[in-house]
Amino acid sequence: MRYRTFDNLLKHQAETLPEHPALRYGEKQWTYKELYAAVCEKAEEYRALGRTCLGVLSDGSADCVISLFGAAKAGLQLVMLDASLPDEAYPALLRYTDVDLLWGDEDLAEMLAPHLTGGVPGGSESVLFFTSGTTSRSKAVELTQESLCQSAFNGGSLLPLQEDDTLLCTLPLAHVFGFICGLLWGLYSGALVALGRGPRHYADDCLYYRPTALSAVPLLLGFLLKAKALNPELRLILIGAGECPLPVLAAAKASGARVSFGYGLTETSSGVALSLGDDPYAMTICPDDAVTIAEDGEILIKAPTCLMKGYYKMPEETAKVLKDGLLHTGDLGYIDAEGLLRITGRKKDILVLSDGTKIYLPEYEAQLTETIKAADLPENMVPAELAVTLKEGRPVLVVCDASQSAKNAPSCDFTPLSRTVWRETLLKAILPLMKTLPRGQQITDIRFTDQPLPRTATGKLKRYKL
Repeated sequence: MRYRTFDNLLKHQAETLPEHPALRYGEKQWTYKELYAAVCEKAEEYRALGRTCLGVLSDGSADCVISLFGAAKAGLQLVMLDASLPDEAYPALLRYTDVDLLWGDEDLAEMLAPHLTGGVPGGSESVLFFTSGTTSRSKAVELTQESLCQSAFNGGSLLPLQEDDTLLCTLPLAHVFGFICGLLWGLYSGALVALGRGPRHYADDCLYYRPTALSAVPLLLGFLLKAKALNPELRLILIGAGECPLPVLAAAKASGARVSFGYGLTETSSGVALSLGDDPYAMTICPDDAVTIAEDGEILIKAPTCLMKGYYKMPEETAKVLKDGLLHTGDLGYIDAEGLLRITGRKKDILVLSDGTKIYLPEYEAQLTETIKAADLPENMVPAELAVTLKEGRPVLVVCDASQSAKNAPSCDFTPLSRTVWRETLLKAILPLMKTLPRGQQITDIRFTDQPLPRTATGKLKRYKL
């Protein structure tokens, strides 16, 4: 069954599954009937305030979920804000998205009160999520309750949950993958959604809630596997929002759970394709979506039920990616002989050199990592992270080893001498790979940082910050 609004969804579940558990947060639990009653009560509170746009400083709690659904029922525009942002980032975001009311941390909300606006002229019932793109300033993607509900239906039709399932939601609701695959997917299916109790409980939430289904980004899943934190009842793991290393996928499968990898974008209200077989990189396209491949390999998506309205108040930016009803994703891929979608990279992860040649960065960085590992360097000279960027038109390797720096290892204390020694050591280590590449694609210098490389909340590298 399809729904046009969150209210349609919750009301239907309250009528058909009134006593079935819907939401759990810690020791407290709500049935579908109780959840809908709480949402209706919250909606009346928001109507009485006469505001038009709620900024949600999402903390993933039950109060957060009830408040955002209540505001949506009351007809407010929702702006999903990442509660982990630095305080100075919020004022510009609030002004840009016309927020006139805040939900969340009271101290932060009080501090930001002077930056609230007069609201949305004429009102709006849109739901805004910020992109987590790696190449430019984040934009607010204007979605609708209907597009988000259709996305939950779309993905759930390929990967259904049952009413006796418990879905653990540990992902940030301020990101569309977490909102759809951590929350709406479960509610749409009539399952129980168990809300994670925050980062301090990442390692024990699985054993606490005993979920049968889990949605996770690769970084989180890798942590859970390393901590041996997955519970034996877990039967389904959905991975998304970033490339997942093969060792993590293999370890997830070894846990005994079914593993599915998902591809989607904020601009498509999340899911576009899901892997349903043994190969996590061969993905079935969701029923409402159509995928074509441009001549240069870019993935183009037609998704009439799930597509964004556009980037909020950015018509020129919208026109760059929405052309004749097709979303130009910036991702590269192909359709294999079985009609399955395979992702090969991102156009924006390609360096175009001055001689016209190109470097596909994820592949190049993986080769560099393997070459350095094969060089059998001392442990304190193996970079914790690395990335490649351009400096004066030539490729430069950016190396991070914050962990060794913190230990004050003698050869990695970032003094001028140690940097010189480490640079020479790494340049020698990567020489076998460099000899196989055209001169213009060879690393010309190494830059060091004792800070982790800049990444989004879902683990994507913010290349524009390098």
